[in-house]
Amino acid sequence: MALIALAADKGSPGVTTAAVALSAVWPRRVLLAETDPAGGDLVYRSAAAHGGPLNPNTGMLSIAATARRGLVPDQLWDHVQPLSGGLEVLVGLGIAEQAAGLAGLWPTLGRAFASLADSPNAPADVIADCGRISGDTPAVELFPHAALVLLISRTEPEAIARVRDRAAALATKLHGGPRGAASLATPLIGVVLVADPGEASKISGQVNDMLVHAQTGARVIGTIADDPTGADQLAGRKRGRLDKSLLIRSARKVAADIYQQYGAAWAQQAQMNGQPR
Repeated sequence: MALIALAADKGSPGVTTAAVALSAVWPRRVLLAETDPAGGDLVYRSAAAHGGPLNPNTGMLSIAATARRGLVPDQLWDHVQPLSGGLEVLVGLGIAEQAAGLAGLWPTLGRAFASLADSPNAPADVIADCGRISGDTPAVELFPHAALVLLISRTEPEAIARVRDRAAALATKLHGGPRGAASLATPLIGVVLVADPGEASKISGQVNDMLVHAQTGARVIGTIADDPTGADQLAGRKRGRLDKSLLIRSARKVAADIYQQYGAAWAQQAQMNGQPR
C-alpha cells in the first residue's frame, strides 16, 4: 500500500478525527501527515510523546526547504514528531498563509508519501489529512499519487449530495471520467460516512446505491461512528478507555476492510510496476 488521502467537500465532517482514528489502528507502520493547506489542528489538540506541546515549526513547514532541493522518502522522518501514545505525525501548517511556501511542491510531496512504503530503511504507509478540497486547494495535487482517496461525509441529505458531486468531479479530474466501482484504476475514490452506529448499515447501503446510480465511480468504503465522547478521548480532552469507544472500534473495521479488499490488489499492481512490497 502507500498513500491514503482523506478529504471533505465542505463543512466540518470530522476529517482530522477520522485520519487520527484510522492511523491509530492501522495494521502497518503509518505516518499521519497533516496536509491541509488551511492549517493543521494537532498542534492545538494533541500532546507530544515527551508530554509537552508539539513543535509547530517541525513538519510541513520545515519540510518545504528540504523538498525544494529534492525529497527522498526517508527524509520525511526528519520532520516527524511522535504523539503521546506513539503515533508518528507530520505536523501541518500553522496558518493558511504559510501554504505559499509549498507552492509547486505538492507533487514532490505526493511522490515521497507514495514511495515511503517501499523504503528499504523505514517503510510506512501514509495517511494524509487534506482537509476541505472545495475550490482550488493545492492538496488535490497529492491525489494522483494516492492509492485511495477517501471522502469523509456526514449523512445529512445536503452532505450526501455534495459528496456525490465531489466524487464525480474527482473521477473526471483523476481518471478522465467516471469508472465502475470495481475498477482498480488508482487512485480509487471511496466514501466514509460519519454516522449513528444504529443507522450505519442501512444508510451506507443507500448512499452506495446512489453513488453507483449516479455513475460517480466511487463506493462507500465503510462508516465511522459519530461518537463525540470518543472524539474527545482521542483528542485528549476526556479520559476513558479509548480502545473500547465506538469511534475506535468502527475505525478499526474500516482499516481492516481496506486491507482486506484492496491490499492484495495494490501489492500485485506494485509488483507489476517493478516496486517490490
